[in-house]
Amino acid sequence: MIKIAVLGCGARGRNYSSIAGTMPQRYEIVAACDTVEWRMQEVAKCNASGNVQQFSDENDFFAAGKLADLLIIATQDRDHFAHALRAIELGYDILLEKPAAQTLEECEELDRRARAAGVKIGLCFVLRYTPFYRAVKAVIDSGRLGRIISMHACEGVEPFHQAHSYVRGHWAKSEGATPMILAKCSHDADLLCWFAESEINEVSSYGRLDFFRKENAPEGAPLRCTDGCPHAQTCYYDAHHYLTDKRRWLRMILDGGLTAPDEKVMEFLQTSPWGRCVFHCDNDVVDHQVLAGEMRNGITVNFTMTAFESGRSIEIYGTHGSLKGGQMWKEAHAYELSVRDHASGITSEVEIPQIDEAGYAGHGGGDYGIVDSLDQLFGEHGSLRPGLDGLAGHQLAFLAEKSRLSKARVTVPMGK
Repeated sequence: MIKIAVLGCGARGRNYSSIAGTMPQRYEIVAACDTVEWRMQEVAKCNASGNVQQFSDENDFFAAGKLADLLIIATQDRDHFAHALRAIELGYDILLEKPAAQTLEECEELDRRARAAGVKIGLCFVLRYTPFYRAVKAVIDSGRLGRIISMHACEGVEPFHQAHSYVRGHWAKSEGATPMILAKCSHDADLLCWFAESEINEVSSYGRLDFFRKENAPEGAPLRCTDGCPHAQTCYYDAHHYLTDKRRWLRMILDGGLTAPDEKVMEFLQTSPWGRCVFHCDNDVVDHQVLAGEMRNGITVNFTMTAFESGRSIEIYGTHGSLKGGQMWKEAHAYELSVRDHASGITSEVEIPQIDEAGYAGHGGGDYGIVDSLDQLFGEHGSLRPGLDGLAGHQLAFLAEKSRLSKARVTVPMGK
């Protein structure tokens, strides 16, 4: 039995808690902390006995001492570093929502502090726990591809997702947020390092904000969609979509938004950042970026992030065979994967279990997968060791952004 405390009871904290609540023989939610009482109560419901300590102030929560074996930190990105440091001081093992911190130096400090304290920190890289990426890793580990030589991956953020999170939303401005290549693509950077079983040695990166800019606004578009835009009926990004086909996105920004009356949603859109025209926001993060790098073990990698595609894909090239796969256009939330043998020329399909994913909550089965693995990661004989697991992927992303800003190749000093 692992006792769990939850700091930050927003969408991610509630989702992990609800999954843990379906496994009462293995996990018990014993404490919750959030400034919004409704959110805490939702987490408390995940313990059938109702015996959950609740805190509306983080200082009171930490002052109460170590309340559980594992602390889930699912607060805002800018708070992760400080919250993780306080948790390390109390001796908590930590499941930390990504990104771990706002800078690479802070991530490295978390790693040092955790190792010194004997604390395990697992980042919420849920894609490692999806059926698709587990199948990719199994192919690599089987030796079917031989020695891995190079890899290419792509993430299509999806245009409305870009607008919701990185134009209108919490990660729209580089000041006070982690770079787009980390905020959105930390999963992909982690997967490249996980598959390569190596850290980055050298990287170059390029990217820009090209589309979501004032000069691209259609003629007559007002500052807010709710101010009577003449293009409302034809604009894919019109905020009124939150009332219809994009309503699921409200669960991350408006408490009770999924079931709120339309009048309440309209009031929210008239006053919140999510009612703004996407061409009249204060965003400055990129809407497309590429990186190319060499790992310490010689594997070359390249990665593309674009707002103007949907889903992820990956290609891995080895001395015995090659692998290609990703999300299918023809069927939502479905994946396909194939391996080609160089010697025979035969391409064979790899069967991927289909996941009935409930939108954002599922991450292709990864959310369930990581919670289901908590005892295997953090238990008495868990696979994690003290320190920050997943540091290599964060290093790749931060150094890629350093390259983009400096317009220069970045080489990692030996020993780093």
